[in-house]
Amino acid sequence: MKKIYKKLIVSDFDGTLITSSHNIPDRVSSAIQEYVECGGVFAVCTGRMLRSILPRVRQLGLKGLVVAYQGSVIAEIESGKIIKKGGLSVGDAVEICRYIEDCGYCINAYSEEILYTDIPKEEKHLQLYEKITGVEANSVDGKISDFIMENNLVCQKLASLVAPADREKLYRGLSQKFGDRFDVTCSAEVLVEISPLGDNKGEALKFIAEYYGIPLSSTVAVGDNLNDLPMIITASVGVAVGNAVDSLKQAADFVSVANDECAVAQIIEKFGFK
Repeated sequence: MKKIYKKLIVSDFDGTLITSSHNIPDRVSSAIQEYVECGGVFAVCTGRMLRSILPRVRQLGLKGLVVAYQGSVIAEIESGKIIKKGGLSVGDAVEICRYIEDCGYCINAYSEEILYTDIPKEEKHLQLYEKITGVEANSVDGKISDFIMENNLVCQKLASLVAPADREKLYRGLSQKFGDRFDVTCSAEVLVEISPLGDNKGEALKFIAEYYGIPLSSTVAVGDNLNDLPMIITASVGVAVGNAVDSLKQAADFVSVANDECAVAQIIEKFGFK
């Protein structure tokens, strides 16, 4: 049996662990299985809803903890029991939504495992999102801000699905207005996301490491987008996959091959074993 080098590897899911066809290659599955059997801890940290990521990590055979909503929710894989949950207050969510609405963009609101959206059902990007995540959105007539206030919803996160050309503008505007009060990030070229301050992947990595009694000096984090930056700079070894955005590659300690080239398998082989 191989000896473990770095005891905890935390990986993003979309764009990192899975391919652009949304599959997990056999080589990646085998590498994860071998790493865990030898005593390593492998965890997934994603912006997806818990109900979206749980079936995928169970399919992979993982046990232990999984992180959803960028870090707002951490749960046990086998039981589905939530052991940490954060959320935006009604007032904060309404304030953020009104800003986004005034900018002319649509909103996805995630509350207690339900996705609410003001995006028309026939919109192709929403349909693609639903297909990829396996979650059907609940359409809201009128403003999301009003809906949240009327229904007293605590949201685990808010997101705006925008055209790639508009992402930087909205991200910059939200960061300037709310960056000192909330976590503002991007998880794809069409998504800008807002979570409670401190509910990010870096803090999630710390939580998992403490949960398992593993020092940060024995951790690896891997991702592809801006929302992965907090865990990339928190881990002992931060890895950007080859298809990652440039800003993440610049912050990483190592740049691997792309997700379509079994990046996670390469990372486990390089940093998981002595």
